[in-house]
Amino acid sequence: MPSSSPQPQSAQTAVVKKSRLLRSGMITAGATFLSRILGMFRDIAIAQLLGAGLMADVFFFANRIPNFFRRLFAEGAFAQSFVPVLTKCSKEESSQALRELIAKSAGTLGTIVFAISLLGMLASPVVTAIFGWGWFEAYLNNEPDAAKFTQASYLLEITFPYLFFITLTALCSSVLNVHGSFAVPAITPCLLNVVMIATAYFVAPHFSDPNEILAIGMVVGGVVQLIFQLPFVWRLGLLVRPRWGWSHPGVKRIRTLMIPALFGVSASQLNLLVNTVLASFLATGSISYLYYSDRLLEFPIGIFAVAISTVILPALSRVDIKTQHEAYEKTLDWGVRLVLLLGIPSALGIIALREPILRVIFMRGAFTEENVILSSHSLLASVSGLCAIMLVRVLVQGFAAIQDTKTPVRCSIVAIVANIVFNLILVWPLDYVGLALSTALAAFVNAGQLLYLLYKRNIYRISKKALFFIAKALLSGIVMAVAVRYCSPDFSQWAQMTTLVSIFYLAALICGGAVVFFVCCLLLGIRPRDIKM
Repeated sequence: MPSSSPQPQSAQTAVVKKSRLLRSGMITAGATFLSRILGMFRDIAIAQLLGAGLMADVFFFANRIPNFFRRLFAEGAFAQSFVPVLTKCSKEESSQALRELIAKSAGTLGTIVFAISLLGMLASPVVTAIFGWGWFEAYLNNEPDAAKFTQASYLLEITFPYLFFITLTALCSSVLNVHGSFAVPAITPCLLNVVMIATAYFVAPHFSDPNEILAIGMVVGGVVQLIFQLPFVWRLGLLVRPRWGWSHPGVKRIRTLMIPALFGVSASQLNLLVNTVLASFLATGSISYLYYSDRLLEFPIGIFAVAISTVILPALSRVDIKTQHEAYEKTLDWGVRLVLLLGIPSALGIIALREPILRVIFMRGAFTEENVILSSHSLLASVSGLCAIMLVRVLVQGFAAIQDTKTPVRCSIVAIVANIVFNLILVWPLDYVGLALSTALAAFVNAGQLLYLLYKRNIYRISKKALFFIAKALLSGIVMAVAVRYCSPDFSQWAQMTTLVSIFYLAALICGGAVVFFVCCLLLGIRPRDIKM
């Protein structure tokens, strides 16, 4: 009897790559999960120290501006432009050419970001006036909120250097990711959180202005993250001296992709900045409520969407879409299915348990029961756009992998304009809740455009299998949300519980909800093989 023929080498290689992709995703998600847990403790420490009043508004403002630029220059446009070029160079050129590309990319980007950081420090009052116009008007008219403007300007002067260090850290992360090391970049943010937690609990309370100490801690955390990654880059033999290289072919290609991509990956962040400007005209606490609700959204975004999009970009970049179009579609389809399988229960679970989650995480110290209620309103509005935000993270990589950064730019511009229109319509009747809802609606506009253009250009269309998969996940999520909401006590009871008891109740509801969701998925026919590539 003839033996079965051996599996072709190409098929064996494909199986290995798929296995590595899923394993890399799991490693990245696990490390990112640890980072988000520490990030949650960081936010707990800050909420306990500052509450949701004037001091919190000012600190979150000074925190948001450098982080906005970080996501543009570091995690967003640069990563999407640098990774495909670096991947191609590592595959097709010599190690010396690869080292030269890294050296000149680091030197060029580092010089530009250093100049921006220095300019931001020197012009911090101007930056504060632009993004906190309501506070600037109060300063000009000598109104009570004038203190917000002066304090925010001072804190921005301290926090802007963080942008320089975190950008170089992101460059190191991209180098490590391209060479198959996902755990180190994913665990790096843990260090910032550890520094901030230690600062908030053990250092800042001993000073008259805890905001200043927290701002210094943020910069120290950026330095620690960069130092942590350097030995791992050195181990790859790629730790090189940065050099200016504006005219280097690789750098020219990166900047050609990066300049339009500065808008392509930052629609939600630009929307948050627009919200910050408008919130500066609203009552004290509005920026804080938006921040706390945004932070809870960052938890599933950071664990799931960032992990999946980080892993899928190098995988898509290795596929020649002209000769391997089916493989390209299947890889992107896998990312869409997986991100929504995780995003749908996350969003519906947060909607069902928004007050208990805020109570357990933040209600202590200066953060009161009233702050929980007010924050829950913005959280409900924000979380309605969670799946769209997560989906955008994956879909943008479909364009980035083929080095098309202009299309996401156009989609982002439309989304930004939509957000401004939604803001103008919703902010006055709904106050800060209208700002949160506008961001959610703009995310749907962005995701819808990306899906349509991928389909129209025959790059990717959602498979029927994926559509049925998403429908089953949505139905399972609705059943889960109804079940946990029905079993949850009234908020008045949550407020009276001790912290330990409330943690126990919330953990039981989350675990019970997870069981309900996965049982429903199984009953509807979703199997583990459905999330494999």
